[in-house]
Amino acid sequence: MVPTLNEAGSLAWVLERLPKWVDEVVLVDGLSTDETEVIARSVRGQLVVVHQPARGKGAALRAGFSAATSDVIVMIDADGSTNPTEINAFVRALENGADFVKGSRYLAPGGSEDLSRLRGVGNTAFTRMVNLMYGTRFTDLCYGYCAFWRRNLDALALAADGFEIETELVLSAVKAKLAIVEVPSFELKRRAGKSNLNAYRDGRRVLRTILQERTRSSKPRSRFAQPIRLVPAQLAEPGTDGWLPAGSDRRRHDRRHASPGESGYSGPERRQQDRRASLPRTVTVYRPVPDPERRSQRLQA
Repeated sequence: MVPTLNEAGSLAWVLERLPKWVDEVVLVDGLSTDETEVIARSVRGQLVVVHQPARGKGAALRAGFSAATSDVIVMIDADGSTNPTEINAFVRALENGADFVKGSRYLAPGGSEDLSRLRGVGNTAFTRMVNLMYGTRFTDLCYGYCAFWRRNLDALALAADGFEIETELVLSAVKAKLAIVEVPSFELKRRAGKSNLNAYRDGRRVLRTILQERTRSSKPRSRFAQPIRLVPAQLAEPGTDGWLPAGSDRRRHDRRHASPGESGYSGPERRQQDRRASLPRTVTVYRPVPDPERRSQRLQA
């Protein structure tokens, strides 16, 4: 599960380093204005893309969870800060009996190259608060590298829209009495772009989530169903009509495709036209749309 927003400078590095055995990649694109999706569809042969117009990491993740079909869901950042090669350790912990696995930068040999002093102090304070209020022994709370069995989505009953989704995930797992395991993780420096996290604003939302979850009933608030439904969108796949390779000039590409004779171009793109029909159409694209029935179910829950 890869939530993205203008991650063209780092996404290829992340996708290319995913373990070979990963059979499903769900990329949630939050209305990127760069070539994020184009690059992803160029690098990854099989890809599920969800176009999520709602703002926030939580909204993106919840939309992606709706589209996921694999037994195991792993959350990974698109900026390169979470190392894709560590996925093996997360999945191994699940196979050994865990229901929910969270990364920790405070367990050896974990660490961070990107954690600022302010974020570190806030994270430590929130971790201690949660341990005191919930009787847990976590070493790291505000870290979004997590993995869990998809069958537990209903028990997690997620509703957050912002970065507080990471805290809500953990606390919901605690309240659902899931077996939670921490594994060491080393946070890398983001490879490109600028973080959308705001320490003060998102810190307040994390605090509110901690306090609200403490007073909620331990019974799941609702089945996992967003007030949206995912509708397939017909978009061009790599190698088919309308596909634009990363870094291409749209006008030049369209001119060559429409009239190669007039353009005077005799390169490989003309020969590729004969092979387009036989190429696998492996990209699945969804767009979330309002679903009044699901919204009503959530309000009644």
